[in-house]
Formats: sequence, C-alpha cells, structure tokens
Amino acid sequence: MQDKEKNISNKTDNAWSNIFSGNSEAYLKYVDEWEDKIGSFLEFDIDRTKGISSLEGPLSGIPFGVKDNFAVEGFDVTCGSKILEGVAAPYTATSVSKLQEAGAVVVGKTNLDAFGMGSSTDNSAFKLTNNPWDTERVAGGSSGGSAAAVAAGLVPFALGSDTGGSVRQPASFCGVYGLKPTYGVVSRYGLTAYASSLDVVGVVSNTVDMTKTVFDIMKGQDEKDNTSVQYPEAQFSEGRGNKNDGGVKRIAVLKIPAGSLSDDVEKSYLISRERLEKLGIELVDIELPSLEYVVPVYYTIATAEASANLARFNGLRYGYRSKNGNDPGEIMQTSRDEGFGDEVKLRVLLGTYVLRSGFQDQFYHKAQKIRTAIRNEFDKIFESVDLVMMPVFPTAAFKHGSADLDPFQQKVADKYTCAANLTGLPALAVPSSIENGLPVGVQFTAPAFGEESLFNIAKVLEAEFPSPEAAGTKNWSKL
Repeated sequence: MQDKEKNISNKTDNAWSNIFSGNSEAYLKYVDEWEDKIGSFLEFDIDRTKGISSLEGPLSGIPFGVKDNFAVEGFDVTCGSKILEGVAAPYTATSVSKLQEAGAVVVGKTNLDAFGMGSSTDNSAFKLTNNPWDTERVAGGSSGGSAAAVAAGLVPFALGSDTGGSVRQPASFCGVYGLKPTYGVVSRYGLTAYASSLDVVGVVSNTVDMTKTVFDIMKGQDEKDNTSVQYPEAQFSEGRGNKNDGGVKRIAVLKIPAGSLSDDVEKSYLISRERLEKLGIELVDIELPSLEYVVPVYYTIATAEASANLARFNGLRYGYRSKNGNDPGEIMQTSRDEGFGDEVKLRVLLGTYVLRSGFQDQFYHKAQKIRTAIRNEFDKIFESVDLVMMPVFPTAAFKHGSADLDPFQQKVADKYTCAANLTGLPALAVPSSIENGLPVGVQFTAPAFGEESLFNIAKVLEAEFPSPEAAGTKNWSKL
C-alpha cells in the first residue's frame, strides 16, 4: 500500500481506536439505541475477535461488520436462514482475515436476505432491518444490515456480498458508498456461495478513502479460491479500456427512457450529470440494448447455480433438522421445506427447472451466450470512454411490504445492477443527493481492474457531495 493511503487510514484509525478504550461505554450505548431502531446486526460483540486482530496496521483498532454469509470464527454463519440457525463458523473467510491482520476488529455479523436472495433484507428469517433515514422503509438488500450499520454510524465500514447489486443497491438506499470489485480480485473463500460465477465480496463505507483502503487490503490471489486472480497493479496495454491509472476524462451516461425512474431518482441522476459537466468531464450519451435481457439472463444463471450450491443444506449433517419424517429422504424434504424461506424455495425451484434435461439448451446455455454478448457490448463502449454511469435502482428506499414494488417488480428493477455481475466488471455506488428526505445514489462501472478510476471519480464527487448523515446519527471518526 502506498504511503499516502497509509496516512489516510491512520487519520481514521486514531478516531475509531477510541471505541475500544475511553469511548467504549458511549459507543455501546449508541449501538444499543440505534439497533433498537434499525436491527442491522444479528450478532454484536466487540470483544469476541479483538485478540485475533493485529495490534499494528493501517486499520488498527477500527471496528467493522461482516454480512452473515461470511465465515468468521467465533460467530455463527446463518446466512439469514433458519436452516443454518446456530451453525458456528469453524474458520474465517480470507477477506475477513486479511482485514484482521491489518488491525481491524469484527464487532458483529450483519443481517441479510436469506442466502443473499432479495432486495430488501425483509427475507431474513431472524429480524427486520430498517433504513436509518426512515425506519418504515427498507435498507435495501441483500446486504441491508451492512449498509444500515454504516449509515447509522455503528461501524465505518462493513463487508457485503454482491451477486446482482446486493452491495450497491442498499448503499444507494442508505446514502453510503458500495463497491462491487472486479470478479475474482477479492477471494471468495469463506463466503457462502449463492451463484458462484456472480458472487463478489464487496465493501460498504461512508467515505471513499475507507472503501479504497479496505479494497486494497483484501485484493489479491488466494490459493484457497481457484477463481481468484492477482490484481494487476500496472497495465501498459494500449487502449483506453486496458488502463487502470485512475484518470477519468470521458464518461458514458446511460440514456433513460421517460417513465423508467421515479421522479426523485430521475432528478438525482440529472444532478450527478450536471456535477460531472461542471467538473469538465466529457459526457457521452449511450444506449445499452442488452439491458433488456439483463434481468432474465441474470435470474436464469443465478438460480441455476443456486440450486446446485444450496443442495448441500439438507438437514442431515448440520443446521436445522425437522422432527417430521421417518427416513433420511423425508427428513431432508421436511427440513428444507421448514428451513428455507419462500424466496429461497422459489429460486431453487426455478434453477432446478432451467437445468432439467431438455431445458438446458433452451434456457441456461442461451443465457450464457447472451451474457457474453452483454460483456462484448460493454467492452466496445470502453474502447472510447473511461466509465459508464447509470442509475442504481429505479426508486429510492421503498416501504416494508410496499404494494408499489412487489417481489417480482423488485427483481425487474435489478436491471441496472445485474449487468456488472454478468460481465464481471467493477462498479461503485456513489451518493448523489437527498430527495424528499431520502438518499439516492448513482453508480459507475469501469473496465476490468479499473477500480482506480472508480475511486478517482468518487473522490471528486465526494468533495461536491459527501456521504450524508441521517438525523440523530453520529460520525465517530470526527470525535
């Protein structure tokens, strides 16, 4: 890590380190007060992993939350599902252990939609997570607990997983930054798989510097994850799409058909565009015809992979076991029926259907071909621009149980975030504005390994509009 990055980290370190010394009592009281309102953590214990963390490092003494589909020794790993209730993690995910080696301290496991399947965190088997800006509204999903905890000032950053926007969408809803790195750059070892070709370890934070520091610490190839890759620190190939020096001069802005966004999100999108224009960045309006196919392709591939990955949870070896059933087959069936939530069952059944003999060519293989076409379309665009800007979600945070955005409509609304997962490209949600009392974000997508460009543009925009603070929240880094 460069000296400049170390200095940035240390400034934050000094403030947050007080949490574990003179400020611990005040901090715990603050956490209790906010947890009663938002329910962001499934487990919280500031002492449980303190001894594991390094006493020195760029994140020394900084607390952070971890989405409860990551393994962290000393905590359970429920994935927000009854079928894994009470299952203790026997080891720690590589991404988490790297942060612990850098001095950061896991203070708890954050709530999520069961197995990462959802856009609201309302699909958790254990509790409801509320948005710190309005507790009648969702924090987003599936990493809603992580985003809510950061937005409420309980931790300066938290880890989440992003399979189809599960870090960026809740970050937008809560007014914080949400990074989805290039596929394979951060090890997935210790992250419970939902859709293995789409899952990425992501970061939620209230500053660009912290987001970048956490990413820099986690990135790198891991022998325990054969899909991980070494991050290329310098690329010298000619062509705009192969550079990762962070310079941003030209941005493609997705043209949005009238009526596709809520009035608040459309207004916020225009605000971000105007900011970029004032900064002297060249903007190019583009259309992405492939976006029409993103959602059906995503759900075909994601559910197919989920049906295979979740087959291991059968109620026989560990986790929830039904008391109904006279033989292993019946016990397995009833355990899954009682242990899995409705959304998980729906996706597993859909995935099983598209993988059936005779249907693979019609659905799964065709989806993979369209996936390649989507990636090719982005690659073509990146030959002439540095980044692509598009909305994160068509609306701001919606109310729990909203009739205006039912579960099916929530899936359709994933069209802007799923593209980065299908292509494997990095994307970053950035706070844009406050509309009618709620934060709204915008996202930028970069070429593979182009995280530096994302941090560059986010840093420039942060000077214009930093992560906003919800009423009653406390920024401990300023104390």
